[in-house]
Amino acid sequence: MTKLLCVYCASSDRIDPKYAAVAAELGAEMVRRGWGLVYGGGKTGLMGAIARAVKQNGGRVIGVIPEFMKVKELAFDEADELVTVITMRERKLLMETRANAFVALPGGWGTLEEIMEILTLRQLDVVRKPCVFFNQDGFYDPLLQLFDRMLQDKFFKPSNLDLFRVTETVPGVFEQIEAAAHTRAEAKWFETR
Repeated sequence: MTKLLCVYCASSDRIDPKYAAVAAELGAEMVRRGWGLVYGGGKTGLMGAIARAVKQNGGRVIGVIPEFMKVKELAFDEADELVTVITMRERKLLMETRANAFVALPGGWGTLEEIMEILTLRQLDVVRKPCVFFNQDGFYDPLLQLFDRMLQDKFFKPSNLDLFRVTETVPGVFEQIEAAAHTRAEAKWFETR
C-alpha cells in the first residue's frame, strides 16, 4: 500500500510561479520515493501543480473536495480518487485519517488553518504523524517567530517545538519526515498548584 503525503498549499493562480515550480518538484520527488498524494482536490494554484506532477510521474493522487468547490469546476478530475464531501471539516478529517505525514507548502489562511489543526492534534497526542513546514524563501519565518514568542510567554512547553520540522529543500521534506517519525507529544497540561 502506498504511503500518502497530505500536502496543504495555496489554490491561487496569482502567486509567483516559483512556488508552483517547487510544488511540482515535490510532486515528482514524492513519486520517486514511493509516496502518493492526498490533498484538497483542486486543480488551481500549488494544489494543481503538485497533483499534476504526481500524476505525470506515475503516482497516485487522492483529492478530497467539498461539493461547493466541485460545482465551481475547481476539482482535479484526473485524480485517481476524487472524494466529494459537504463541509470543509469533513474534508480535513478525511485527509488527516488517510495521510501518513503532513507538509505545509506556502499558502494563505486555509493552508495555515489546516496545518495548525494538525499541530493542535499533535500537541494533544491525537495525531502521531510527522508534520513539516516547507519554508520556501523564508515564507514561514514570521510564524516560527510567533511560535518562539508563544514558548517564551509559556503558552506551550518547549517539547511542542519537536512536534513539527522545518525544511527549505525538497529532499529535506523526506529527511524531516523520517526524523520525526517517532516523536511523541509530552502531556499538554501543566501541573497546577
